[in-house]
Amino acid sequence: MLSIIQAAGWPIWPLILCSILALAFAIERFVQLQSRRVLGAQLVDEAIGVSRESVPPPDMVRQLELHSALGEVLAAGWRAINANPRCSPEEMRAAMEAAGRQVAHRLERYLPALATIASAAPLLGLLGTVIGMIEIFGSQAPAGSLSGGNPAQLAHGISVALYNTAFGLIVAIPALILWRYFRARVDGYVLELELAAERFARHLEPLCPGRAADAGAGR
Repeated sequence: MLSIIQAAGWPIWPLILCSILALAFAIERFVQLQSRRVLGAQLVDEAIGVSRESVPPPDMVRQLELHSALGEVLAAGWRAINANPRCSPEEMRAAMEAAGRQVAHRLERYLPALATIASAAPLLGLLGTVIGMIEIFGSQAPAGSLSGGNPAQLAHGISVALYNTAFGLIVAIPALILWRYFRARVDGYVLELELAAERFARHLEPLCPGRAADAGAGR
């Protein structure tokens, strides 16, 4: 492998860097996108049970926020009601939606970079091959020479240049598969977060102090 890397020339080094980055991004996403880190088990039911009569104190809100990504979204609703004595259901929902956007953005972390590697690696491999072939043909046909180069040497040089294309595909194909896998996983998580947040928001609406004030003003 080392001899192949040395023979392929300097254009292969950007591909090696891309492969290291893609592996690092994939490992990080595998760790961060575990279900227990994003959703947690029965978290919505537990949060509803705790806040049936009133919103819990700030220390319990903080505990829920640190539980998981879903806990962060649910805690935003509790925090909005605790922080604003005239909080309306609309303001509570807006706080949860803002927290949900932040969570969704964090779930998508490094996915654009992984997609970029999947798109750029074949082009980097092709660039390395073209540069290698330019150098090969330049060395095979010196200026003013009427005789052709050594065919065996020329064939070997072309095969070495093609290492860049092969390595670019070796990097790009797994990166593309991993990107699509993580993209589908994040989309599924976002959908579950939206459904859970909507259910929890309907539960919190009667606890919003602004709703009672609006109802009293309407009468």
